[in-house]
Amino acid sequence: MARSICITSAEGHSGKSTVALGVLDSLSRVTARVGVFRPIARTTSERDYVLSMLLEHSAAGLDYDECVGVGYDAVHADPDAALATIVSRFRQVEEKCDAVVILGSDYTDVGSPAELAYNARIAANLGAPVLLVLNGRSGSGAQESLGSPEPRAPEQLGQVASLAVAELENARAELVAAVVNRADADRIDETIREVAAHTGGAPAWALPEDPILVAPTMGDVLRAVDGELVGGDEELLGREALSVVVAGMSMVNVLPRLADGAVVIIAADRTDALLSTVMAHGSATFPSLAGIVMNGPFEVPEPVQRLIDGLDTALPIIRTHGDTYPTAMRVMHARGRFAAASTQRYSRALSLFERSVDVAELTRVLDVARTDVVTPLMFEYDLLARARAAGRHIVLPEGGDDRILRAAAILLERGVAELTILGEPIEVRARALELGLDIAAANVLSPFDPVHVARFAEEYARLRAHKGMTYERAADTVTDVSYFGTMMVHTGLADGMVSGAAHTTAHTIRPSFEIIRTAPGVEVVSSVFLMALADRVLVYGDCAVIPDPTSAELADIAVSSAATARQFGVEPRVAMLSYSTGASGSGADVDKVREATALARERAPELPIEGPIQYDAAADAAVARAKLPESDVAGRATVFVFPDLNTGNNTYKAVQRSAGAVAIGPVLQGLNKPVNDLSRGATVQDIVNTVALTAIQGA
Repeated sequence: MARSICITSAEGHSGKSTVALGVLDSLSRVTARVGVFRPIARTTSERDYVLSMLLEHSAAGLDYDECVGVGYDAVHADPDAALATIVSRFRQVEEKCDAVVILGSDYTDVGSPAELAYNARIAANLGAPVLLVLNGRSGSGAQESLGSPEPRAPEQLGQVASLAVAELENARAELVAAVVNRADADRIDETIREVAAHTGGAPAWALPEDPILVAPTMGDVLRAVDGELVGGDEELLGREALSVVVAGMSMVNVLPRLADGAVVIIAADRTDALLSTVMAHGSATFPSLAGIVMNGPFEVPEPVQRLIDGLDTALPIIRTHGDTYPTAMRVMHARGRFAAASTQRYSRALSLFERSVDVAELTRVLDVARTDVVTPLMFEYDLLARARAAGRHIVLPEGGDDRILRAAAILLERGVAELTILGEPIEVRARALELGLDIAAANVLSPFDPVHVARFAEEYARLRAHKGMTYERAADTVTDVSYFGTMMVHTGLADGMVSGAAHTTAHTIRPSFEIIRTAPGVEVVSSVFLMALADRVLVYGDCAVIPDPTSAELADIAVSSAATARQFGVEPRVAMLSYSTGASGSGADVDKVREATALARERAPELPIEGPIQYDAAADAAVARAKLPESDVAGRATVFVFPDLNTGNNTYKAVQRSAGAVAIGPVLQGLNKPVNDLSRGATVQDIVNTVALTAIQGA
């Protein structure tokens, strides 16, 4: 039977979806199939965005429809019949999962103690212990979005906890833990003590208030005012609006009221205020705004619109036809959906949960044991945890790419590595502010910094003196971001480099061949992909660097790939792939693999290696018993060495697309220090993963 937990609250808008995401993440680290179930959805005709968001991060493979119990209408019509339906539908989900996160109702319909009582009945009937979420703020509903709700005193939260726990006990529901969300950051310890006094020994935790997580984005504001984007960068609609300024006075009085992340409401006939606000946003001496909302039935004069267009501002400018007061109220009441469409908020929420909740204690009280199966999610979690423990410094040369900045914000938020981002500091930090990203902890360094250029040029000229390199030419070369970043690694200013999002593979790794060079005993630099399948991780090499390796190079790839596999927790059993298995075939291509296998065995006699072998015999135990019954590798291979780049590259992409595997890499191997290349189509998560594995390589 799956181990389940029911997350419910004593009132609406407690932020239990943040807690649910943290619990889902915590359980997914230790067990493979963590499902999600929503006993009562707001409606069964429209998709619940919280459930949809949680399912995006669940590895159980459940469809949305099977994860919903009933709607509010069914509960009103016949509570007992609705409960029977909920139990029946939950059992179907439970059969497919190792653990299930059950998310209680939202208090959007009843909003009374009766709703908590019904949630408690659900938990008791599902046999799921309750994680109780308490709201650390006094306000509720839309007023919380851009208002300033007062924090509840610890004593008040203790009283709420007492009443809620009594309600759970009346329904025979078991309390497993309590979490206060949006707690007063200055009184966290007091809050935990007051709540824990009423939990009967169950642990209590508190998540401090984080304005970013509850703030609406400019996209939310756009929808709230039923407006249209008439200027600026659509990409910046994802930035959070942290406050509201109504420009209803002269600009000399408005300007001092501007703040970072503010949305400014301006009547469309106030062209002076509009121009002044846009100019203030672009000024280094004023805060970076989230956006402008122009309201009213007025057309912006053509010369003014032309002037704004010419300023080439990225600041989102929204047009709506409402009057000032109703527009301001709509903006104030805009609600944010923190993780539905924001990787940054998702990462921020998880980081907050990790810092505030004892995840090990949570999984202990839920009695969820770690499984031997390794899912892609579990592998990615382990990557980040190991990188965090390594404490390495990674340089990211492509500071002009928004994906790099987004990934950097996540990496810094999660404490994965220390970062240096290359680019002009003012430009890089200004763009990060525009995107609503916090990269304050990163070192931003210009590749034209004269002190570093002088040092790197001298060293590069020394390294390449045999090629006739002069100091003057070296000084020009090292200002290239790939050379500059590689020199940082070479001189010990960074432990590794990740690049390639905006540059070719050759541009990224050529400086490494010239400067860092190969490790002792390694003949060639090659690569592997870490292929995270549904239940295990395999290593594929070489899929990115050497087009047609010789037998000696294949042997080198095999030994290096095995070492890389071991470095990332994969026990190496090496399959030297060919179109023939054992002694059944002949020909130049098979002979090359046969010779490479012999060479690899000589170099690493302790390593389990089989070759030549076909992929099916290497991966499938049934085929292995027929073709190579005596082999220790056949049917159990974890490292697959392809005979050439054509085969390797196509195979990894075929497995990635057809089997839904997560391909992490390419991971370069054989260099003295880690440098890794990104695909130019890399996602933000790809960059995060690559930085993590580079940090592990540099440990």
